[in-house]
Amino acid sequence: MASLSLKHIYKKYPGGVTAVSDFCLEIKDKEFIIFVGPSGCGKSTTLRMIAGLEEITEGELYIGDKLMNDIAPKDRDIAMVFQNYALYPHMTVYENMAFGLKLRKTPKEEIKRRVEEAAEILGITHLLDRKPKAMSGGQKQRVALGRAIVRNPKVFLLDEPLSNLDAKLRATMRTELTKIHQKVGTTFVYVTHDQVEAMTMATRIVVMKDGLIQQVDTPQNLYDKPVNMFVAGFIGTPQMNFINAKLDKKDDGVYVSFEGHSLKLPEDKGNDPALRYYMGKEVIIGIRPECIHDEEIFLNSMKDNVIEVDVDVTELMGAEIYLYLSVGEQNATARVSSRSQARAGDKIKVAIEVSRIHIFDKDTQKFIIH
Repeated sequence: MASLSLKHIYKKYPGGVTAVSDFCLEIKDKEFIIFVGPSGCGKSTTLRMIAGLEEITEGELYIGDKLMNDIAPKDRDIAMVFQNYALYPHMTVYENMAFGLKLRKTPKEEIKRRVEEAAEILGITHLLDRKPKAMSGGQKQRVALGRAIVRNPKVFLLDEPLSNLDAKLRATMRTELTKIHQKVGTTFVYVTHDQVEAMTMATRIVVMKDGLIQQVDTPQNLYDKPVNMFVAGFIGTPQMNFINAKLDKKDDGVYVSFEGHSLKLPEDKGNDPALRYYMGKEVIIGIRPECIHDEEIFLNSMKDNVIEVDVDVTELMGAEIYLYLSVGEQNATARVSSRSQARAGDKIKVAIEVSRIHIFDKDTQKFIIH
């Protein structure tokens, strides 16, 4: 198994286009690391540079302690799983999984053992005699994974492997992939634009934008302590609410004011030295949808932090309701209990959990306090 080290990696194309800039990352052995970001942020390009399918313009890539920049893809001891599965249609599942080992002149008995072992891990033993056209998308995805597993690579590279599956199957396969990673015990590097996949599977997430790393952290830390508004807005569903506000210091504490409302920050937040420079200035506050409540119990227990809002749209999600709200000229989304009686057109009161407010610099969009 192996760790990976990416040191100041750049990818520049002719015409002055830079797809990846100064990418520095240490990936530990057996880690499940996920690159996430919007389309065109450079995540797949980075994965392809690790695979050797894309040339590194500048910087150094190490797998284990070996420099890989000029090593051919076949000699890097990695296995790649693509979103389109790339199975051979004329071969059975067994032949598809065995093909790479045959090319390496692996003995027949060893091939049989490895294929059966991988099929057992993936729950596809009953499919070994079938051809790809007689299988569902989820089954094909498992075969593509199996073809990678039989090679016992040092590193698995997975490029949006679940994007062709329907929503229910994607949810199932997320769990399966996590189990497979635990069973196989290999380093996984995974690319997706779906932050739910990233949050549920990764040991660490690399959030990218415009070819640059924004933040590398555990899923929980990314959610609780985003370094800037991009990360804060990208991680979480529905996304964090951003509201233009002003910070004011009064005799009894520090307040954030917006659209005629004033919320008092808890003492520990209000006394944070990082806020001193911003007193009397405009900032952006970030509030997660689950920190806005319309239930009586919250309205009573958070009386000092209750504001009046207009309900524009409601979406019943089953176990919860999303309320799309107007706060003066600004908008916000709340995630409330399915027992909520709020309806479009209503004017309601909501309580804000001020202890969980994030405050961002209006110009740089970097966090000031969490």
